[in-house]
Amino acid sequence: MAKLCQINALLTGKKTAVEKDKTAVYHKIQKPALFVGLSKKYTSKDDEGETVPDDFQKVQVKAKDILQEVRAYMVNLLDLTATQDVANCEVKVDVKVDGKVVLAGMPPTNLLFLDKQLIDLHTLIGTIPTLDPGENWTYSQDAGCYVSEKRVTTKTKKTPQHHVKYEATKEHPAQVEMYFEDVVIGTFDNLKFSGALSADDRTAMLNRVSKLRDAVKVAREEANAIEAKEKKVGDAIFDYILG
Repeated sequence: MAKLCQINALLTGKKTAVEKDKTAVYHKIQKPALFVGLSKKYTSKDDEGETVPDDFQKVQVKAKDILQEVRAYMVNLLDLTATQDVANCEVKVDVKVDGKVVLAGMPPTNLLFLDKQLIDLHTLIGTIPTLDPGENWTYSQDAGCYVSEKRVTTKTKKTPQHHVKYEATKEHPAQVEMYFEDVVIGTFDNLKFSGALSADDRTAMLNRVSKLRDAVKVAREEANAIEAKEKKVGDAIFDYILG
């Protein structure tokens, strides 16, 4: 028996080695001439006839030997993989945050997948916009989003005005100057709406994702420390295939 983490480590190197062995075997079987041999001897009809040297070519590669070579490097890989897969099905651990079980009975393979998803989720939440800090926001159930405080602004209109520079006299008419003045003619009630997150909410979510990811890592370490029962399948597979 070995710990699941040891099986995982062995498989990483084993898969690489087996791929190299497979490539070497494929190179051999793609050369049919290596499987062919011959023996050619010449016999003259009379004792004083022409002599011809014998021709002999040895079989360099035998299918039986190839299959035994394949069996040799495949059996251990099949056994290790079966051991890993069976252990991953049987081993179950809980993911706990602050002592509370968030996810119960999780297999190691799912924990590995979950860790990657939490990384992506942390990035996604971190890019969601937050509310403009220059406004006072209140969440509105009716609007389904945040609403700012009402701000009143005015609408003005340029209205002509007259300014008497000099009053009229018997000798001269009055001198009047016209100018335009902005006169308030109405008001606007202004509201802003936002579908963003509050900065506090986003920070809290990011912290929870980080804590959950840490908990998943702890659970994975716990799962990987569990002893995996050795599963032998390689020889049975080749015994059947090779008859």
